[in-house]
Amino acid sequence: MNRSMIQSAVTMGQLQKKLDLVGNNLSNSETTGYKSRSADFSSLLYQQIDNQSHTDAEVGRQTPETIRMGTGAKLGHTNLDLTQGNLKNTGRELDVALLEDRHMFNVRVTTEQGEEVHFTRAGNFYLNPVDDGQLVLTEANGHPVIGADGENIILEDNFQDINIDSNGRILVTRDQNQVIEGALEVSEAVRPRMLESVGANRFRIPDEAEEDGIMGDVLAGDVNMQSQVLETSNVDVAKQMTEMLMAQRAYQFNAKSISTGDQMMGLVSQLRS
Repeated sequence: MNRSMIQSAVTMGQLQKKLDLVGNNLSNSETTGYKSRSADFSSLLYQQIDNQSHTDAEVGRQTPETIRMGTGAKLGHTNLDLTQGNLKNTGRELDVALLEDRHMFNVRVTTEQGEEVHFTRAGNFYLNPVDDGQLVLTEANGHPVIGADGENIILEDNFQDINIDSNGRILVTRDQNQVIEGALEVSEAVRPRMLESVGANRFRIPDEAEEDGIMGDVLAGDVNMQSQVLETSNVDVAKQMTEMLMAQRAYQFNAKSISTGDQMMGLVSQLRS
Protein backbone atom coordinates (compact mmCIF):
# COMPACT_ATOMS: atom_id res chain seq x y z
CA MET A 1 0.00 0.00 0.00
CA ASN A 2 1.23 3.50 -0.77
CA ARG A 3 1.01 6.37 1.68
CA SER A 4 -2.27 7.77 0.31
CA MET A 5 -3.96 4.39 0.72
CA ILE A 6 -2.72 4.12 4.32
CA GLN A 7 -4.06 7.59 5.03
CA SER A 8 -7.49 6.72 3.64
CA ALA A 9 -7.66 3.39 5.48
CA VAL A 10 -6.82 4.97 8.82
CA THR A 11 -9.34 7.78 8.32
CA MET A 12 -12.11 5.34 7.37
CA GLY A 13 -11.69 3.51 10.66
CA GLN A 14 -12.07 6.75 12.61
CA LEU A 15 -15.06 7.88 10.52
CA GLN A 16 -16.79 4.63 11.47
CA LYS A 17 -16.46 5.64 15.13
CA LYS A 18 -18.14 8.96 14.35
CA LEU A 19 -20.96 7.16 12.56
CA ASP A 20 -21.44 4.95 15.62
CA LEU A 21 -21.59 8.09 17.80
CA VAL A 22 -24.17 9.75 15.56
CA GLY A 23 -26.22 6.54 15.44
CA ASN A 24 -26.24 6.37 19.23
CA ASN A 25 -27.47 9.97 19.44
CA LEU A 26 -30.28 9.32 16.97
CA SER A 27 -31.38 6.10 18.69
CA ASN A 28 -31.67 7.99 22.02
CA SER A 29 -33.47 11.05 20.67
CA GLU A 30 -36.56 10.07 22.72
CA THR A 31 -34.71 8.94 25.86
CA THR A 32 -35.49 10.95 29.00
CA GLY A 33 -32.58 13.20 30.00
CA TYR A 34 -30.22 11.88 27.29
CA LYS A 35 -27.33 14.19 26.39
CA SER A 36 -25.85 14.12 22.91
CA ARG A 37 -22.16 13.72 22.12
CA SER A 38 -20.15 15.24 19.29
CA ALA A 39 -16.82 14.15 17.78
CA ASP A 40 -13.66 16.18 17.16
CA PHE A 41 -10.96 14.93 14.79
CA SER A 42 -7.23 15.61 14.88
CA SER A 43 -4.32 14.74 12.58
CA LEU A 44 -2.28 11.64 13.33
CA LEU A 45 1.30 12.37 14.39
CA TYR A 46 2.43 9.05 15.79
CA GLN A 47 2.29 6.44 13.04
CA GLN A 48 5.77 5.19 12.12
CA ILE A 49 6.43 5.25 8.38
CA ASP A 50 10.12 4.25 8.32
CA ASN A 51 12.57 2.47 10.60
CA GLN A 52 15.38 5.01 10.68
CA SER A 53 17.29 5.34 13.92
CA HIS A 54 18.33 8.73 15.31
CA THR A 55 22.10 8.96 14.74
CA ASP A 56 24.51 11.75 14.00
CA ALA A 57 25.15 10.30 10.54
CA GLU A 58 21.46 10.16 9.67
CA VAL A 59 20.54 11.96 6.46
CA GLY A 60 17.13 13.42 5.69
CA ARG A 61 15.74 13.40 9.25
CA GLN A 62 13.51 16.46 9.78
CA THR A 63 11.67 15.35 12.90
CA PRO A 64 12.92 14.47 16.41
CA GLU A 65 13.50 10.90 17.51
CA THR A 66 10.34 8.74 17.90
CA ILE A 67 8.25 11.20 15.83
CA ARG A 68 7.28 10.21 12.30
CA MET A 69 5.18 11.78 9.57
CA GLY A 70 1.47 11.42 10.36
CA THR A 71 -1.07 9.84 8.06
CA GLY A 72 -4.83 10.31 8.16
CA ALA A 73 -6.97 11.57 11.00
CA LYS A 74 -8.17 10.17 14.30
CA LEU A 75 -11.10 10.79 16.60
CA GLY A 76 -9.41 13.14 19.07
CA HIS A 77 -12.14 13.26 21.71
CA THR A 78 -15.90 13.43 22.17
CA ASN A 79 -17.76 16.30 23.77
CA LEU A 80 -20.74 15.79 26.07
CA ASP A 81 -23.45 18.44 25.60
CA LEU A 82 -25.11 19.05 28.98
CA THR A 83 -27.41 21.86 27.86
CA GLN A 84 -31.04 21.48 28.85
CA GLY A 85 -33.51 19.67 26.62
CA ASN A 86 -37.20 20.45 26.27
CA LEU A 87 -39.53 19.85 29.21
CA LYS A 88 -42.46 17.43 28.97
CA ASN A 89 -45.32 17.66 31.45
CA THR A 90 -46.20 14.31 33.07
CA GLY A 91 -48.24 15.32 36.14
CA ARG A 92 -46.41 12.64 38.16
CA GLU A 93 -45.20 13.72 41.61
CA LEU A 94 -41.83 11.93 41.44
CA ASP A 95 -40.88 13.26 38.01
CA VAL A 96 -38.51 16.21 38.20
CA ALA A 97 -36.30 18.09 35.74
CA LEU A 98 -33.15 20.12 36.42
CA LEU A 99 -33.38 23.66 35.03
CA GLU A 100 -29.66 24.51 35.07
CA ASP A 101 -27.14 23.32 32.48
CA ARG A 102 -24.46 20.89 33.73
CA HIS A 103 -26.38 20.05 36.92
CA MET A 104 -26.82 16.31 37.53
CA PHE A 105 -28.49 14.02 40.05
CA ASN A 106 -26.29 11.70 42.11
CA VAL A 107 -27.03 7.97 42.14
CA ARG A 108 -25.42 5.22 44.24
CA VAL A 109 -24.60 2.09 42.21
CA THR A 110 -23.17 -1.16 43.57
CA THR A 111 -20.62 -2.82 41.26
CA GLU A 112 -18.21 -5.72 41.58
CA GLN A 113 -15.58 -3.24 42.80
CA GLY A 114 -17.89 -1.76 45.43
CA GLU A 115 -20.16 1.28 45.61
CA GLU A 116 -19.80 4.09 43.07
CA VAL A 117 -21.47 7.45 42.59
CA HIS A 118 -22.96 7.89 39.13
CA PHE A 119 -24.50 11.02 37.63
CA THR A 120 -27.59 11.45 35.47
CA ARG A 121 -29.98 14.09 34.15
CA ALA A 122 -32.95 11.70 34.10
CA GLY A 123 -35.35 12.64 36.89
CA ASN A 124 -37.96 9.88 36.61
CA PHE A 125 -37.77 8.56 40.18
CA TYR A 126 -39.61 5.75 41.96
CA LEU A 127 -40.21 4.47 45.48
CA ASN A 128 -39.14 0.88 46.11
CA PRO A 129 -39.79 -1.05 49.34
CA VAL A 130 -37.04 -1.96 51.77
CA ASP A 131 -37.15 -3.52 55.25
CA ASP A 132 -39.65 -2.61 57.99
CA GLY A 133 -42.23 -0.86 55.81
CA GLN A 134 -39.81 1.74 54.50
CA LEU A 135 -39.38 3.05 50.97
CA VAL A 136 -36.20 4.14 49.21
CA LEU A 137 -36.13 6.68 46.39
CA THR A 138 -34.51 5.20 43.26
CA GLU A 139 -33.91 6.07 39.64
CA ALA A 140 -35.54 4.15 36.78
CA ASN A 141 -33.15 1.18 37.06
CA GLY A 142 -33.61 0.73 40.81
CA HIS A 143 -30.39 2.39 42.01
CA PRO A 144 -30.82 4.60 45.13
CA VAL A 145 -30.82 8.35 44.65
CA ILE A 146 -28.38 10.13 46.97
CA GLY A 147 -29.75 12.79 49.30
CA ALA A 148 -28.16 16.09 50.31
CA ASP A 149 -26.75 14.41 53.45
CA GLY A 150 -24.90 11.86 51.31
CA GLU A 151 -27.19 9.00 52.32
CA ASN A 152 -30.00 7.14 50.56
CA ILE A 153 -33.40 8.85 50.78
CA ILE A 154 -35.57 6.51 52.88
CA LEU A 155 -39.17 7.32 53.83
CA GLU A 156 -41.76 5.68 56.07
CA ASP A 157 -44.61 4.14 54.10
CA ASN A 158 -47.51 5.78 55.97
CA PHE A 159 -47.97 9.04 54.06
CA GLN A 160 -50.86 10.52 52.06
CA ASP A 161 -48.96 12.58 49.50
CA ILE A 162 -45.43 13.30 48.27
CA ASN A 163 -43.87 15.83 45.92
CA ILE A 164 -40.57 17.56 45.18
CA ASP A 165 -40.21 21.35 45.30
CA SER A 166 -38.06 23.64 43.15
CA ASN A 167 -35.09 23.31 45.55
CA GLY A 168 -35.10 19.53 45.45
CA ARG A 169 -36.69 19.09 48.87
CA ILE A 170 -38.96 16.08 49.29
CA LEU A 171 -42.25 17.15 50.89
CA VAL A 172 -44.30 14.41 52.52
CA THR A 173 -47.84 14.83 53.87
CA ARG A 174 -48.69 12.83 57.01
CA ASP A 175 -51.91 13.34 58.96
CA GLN A 176 -52.62 16.52 56.97
CA ASN A 177 -49.22 17.95 57.93
CA GLN A 178 -46.54 18.54 55.30
CA VAL A 179 -42.95 17.99 56.39
CA ILE A 180 -39.54 17.93 54.67
CA GLU A 181 -38.09 14.44 54.85
CA GLY A 182 -35.12 14.73 52.52
CA ALA A 183 -33.51 16.63 49.69
CA LEU A 184 -31.92 15.60 46.41
CA GLU A 185 -28.18 16.02 46.04
CA VAL A 186 -27.14 17.84 42.87
CA SER A 187 -23.62 18.14 41.44
CA GLU A 188 -22.26 20.30 38.65
CA ALA A 189 -20.18 18.87 35.82
CA VAL A 190 -17.20 21.23 35.68
CA ARG A 191 -15.44 19.23 32.95
CA PRO A 192 -18.15 17.18 31.17
CA ARG A 193 -15.70 15.84 28.58
CA MET A 194 -13.94 13.82 31.29
CA LEU A 195 -17.06 11.91 32.34
CA GLU A 196 -17.20 8.27 31.33
CA SER A 197 -20.47 6.84 30.05
CA VAL A 198 -21.56 3.61 31.78
CA GLY A 199 -24.83 3.09 29.90
CA ALA A 200 -28.42 3.48 31.08
CA ASN A 201 -28.04 7.26 30.70
CA ARG A 202 -25.53 7.46 33.57
CA PHE A 203 -21.95 8.73 33.86
CA ARG A 204 -19.08 8.17 36.26
CA ILE A 205 -15.71 9.71 37.04
CA PRO A 206 -12.89 7.61 35.51
CA ASP A 207 -10.69 5.78 38.01
CA GLU A 208 -7.55 7.64 36.92
CA ALA A 209 -9.15 11.12 37.15
CA GLU A 210 -9.37 13.46 40.12
CA GLU A 211 -12.96 14.01 41.28
CA ASP A 212 -12.46 17.66 42.34
CA GLY A 213 -11.53 18.70 38.82
CA ILE A 214 -14.53 17.10 37.12
CA MET A 215 -17.57 17.44 39.41
CA GLY A 216 -18.37 20.24 41.83
CA ASP A 217 -20.89 20.66 44.64
CA VAL A 218 -24.03 22.75 44.15
CA LEU A 219 -25.22 24.76 47.15
CA ALA A 220 -28.80 24.17 48.27
CA GLY A 221 -29.77 27.72 47.32
CA ASP A 222 -28.50 27.23 43.76
CA VAL A 223 -30.53 24.09 43.08
CA ASN A 224 -33.28 24.81 40.57
CA MET A 225 -35.69 22.17 39.31
CA GLN A 226 -39.29 21.71 38.27
CA SER A 227 -41.51 18.89 39.44
CA GLN A 228 -44.11 16.89 37.51
CA VAL A 229 -42.11 17.34 34.30
CA LEU A 230 -39.33 15.39 32.60
CA GLU A 231 -36.46 16.67 30.51
CA THR A 232 -36.35 15.17 27.04
CA SER A 233 -33.10 14.54 25.17
CA ASN A 234 -31.25 17.51 23.68
CA VAL A 235 -30.49 15.68 20.43
CA ASP A 236 -30.99 17.87 17.35
CA VAL A 237 -32.20 15.22 14.88
CA ALA A 238 -31.71 17.46 11.82
CA LYS A 239 -28.13 18.25 12.83
CA GLN A 240 -27.35 14.61 13.54
CA MET A 241 -28.71 13.55 10.14
CA THR A 242 -26.49 16.17 8.49
CA GLU A 243 -23.47 14.92 10.44
CA MET A 244 -24.27 11.35 9.41
CA LEU A 245 -24.51 12.25 5.70
CA MET A 246 -21.23 14.19 5.84
CA ALA A 247 -19.44 11.30 7.56
CA GLN A 248 -20.85 8.80 5.08
CA ARG A 249 -19.73 10.96 2.13
CA ALA A 250 -16.23 11.31 3.62
CA TYR A 251 -16.12 7.54 4.12
CA GLN A 252 -17.06 6.99 0.47
CA PHE A 253 -14.39 9.43 -0.74
CA ASN A 254 -11.69 7.67 1.25
CA ALA A 255 -12.86 4.28 -0.02
CA LYS A 256 -12.69 5.64 -3.57
CA SER A 257 -9.15 6.88 -2.88
CA ILE A 258 -8.08 3.35 -1.92
CA SER A 259 -9.72 1.90 -5.01
CA THR A 260 -8.04 4.47 -7.27
CA GLY A 261 -4.65 3.87 -5.64
CA ASP A 262 -5.03 0.14 -6.16
CA GLN A 263 -5.85 0.66 -9.84
CA MET A 264 -2.81 2.92 -10.28
CA MET A 265 -0.51 0.38 -8.66
CA GLY A 266 -1.94 -2.27 -10.98
CA LEU A 267 -1.17 -0.11 -14.01
CA VAL A 268 2.38 0.50 -12.78
CA SER A 269 2.85 -3.24 -12.28
CA GLN A 270 1.68 -3.93 -15.85
CA LEU A 271 4.07 -1.30 -17.25
CA ARG A 272 6.99 -2.90 -15.41
CA SER A 273 6.17 -6.31 -16.80
